[in-house]
Amino acid sequence: MTTTLKIIVTFFTYVITTSCSSESPMTESGTTPTPTNHALQIPSRSETINYLALGDSYTIGESVCETCRFPEQLKTALKNLNFQNNFSLDIIARTGWTTTNLISAIESNKPTEKYDLVTLLIGVNNQYQNISFSIYEKEFPELVTKAISLVKGDKNKLIVVSIPDYAYTPFGQNYGNPSTISSEIDRYNAFAKSYCEAYAISYINITDITRQGLNNTGLVANDGLHPSKEAYSLFVQRLLPKAVALLQ
Repeated sequence: MTTTLKIIVTFFTYVITTSCSSESPMTESGTTPTPTNHALQIPSRSETINYLALGDSYTIGESVCETCRFPEQLKTALKNLNFQNNFSLDIIARTGWTTTNLISAIESNKPTEKYDLVTLLIGVNNQYQNISFSIYEKEFPELVTKAISLVKGDKNKLIVVSIPDYAYTPFGQNYGNPSTISSEIDRYNAFAKSYCEAYAISYINITDITRQGLNNTGLVANDGLHPSKEAYSLFVQRLLPKAVALLQ
């Protein structure tokens, strides 16, 4: 092989080797490392970031562990974005609560107006208990107003979460008419969404996640009715970007 030919071969070998190694760097285990997502960031704060979750069984996390419920998972996800920040979570929620119960509980607890973020998920028990829809039409706006007062009057710090659809659970399939349950929950969610849009309040839909419960049983808790830890994780995937934006 001539000297010129050797130089050409060496050059192209180097180019090919360098190109391959730069396109798909490998870890010691022989796998391609997962890219780090730097899109979501929260600036460091000297003061504690206070989060209040208002709701019912879906907020308190009926039938899942304390750290499995979505407010706890959301708090953890926010903390993981900046370990220099401290987060405080308060929950005013109980299984079976209607809008009326939640209003009474807020009045009884008298939470201070110190919060940086509030989530509100309420209404399923109004539907389940066959309470007149007019009650929800009256009390949902009242709850929104109360929630906004708790974030120092800043409506941009409130996130309303849609009502899950329990028709797509083993319990729901054996309770009444599943189609009727879904249509009624749609009515509640449509009202809440329309109200939030009218007043420029953040509204996050998670109902479609729960409507996968029959095909993906892992999304339903062991009680056959409430969302599982995995379902709540999917809730948080949708809530996190909005929560981060509100905390900027």
